[in-house]
Amino acid sequence: MCLICGWIYDEATGAPEEGIAPGTPWEQVPMNWTCPECGARKEDFEMVQL
Repeated sequence: MCLICGWIYDEATGAPEEGIAPGTPWEQVPMNWTCPECGARKEDFEMVQL
């Protein structure tokens, strides 16, 4: 979950519009990836249980 805006990355759906295929584990998301909602960096995300 993005700590800036609250957007949640779901590994099952990925972020296809951002070039991240469905099923991509968070660990495999590139370090230079940014939140599609607010532009926060990957390091501004925190794992949360859904």
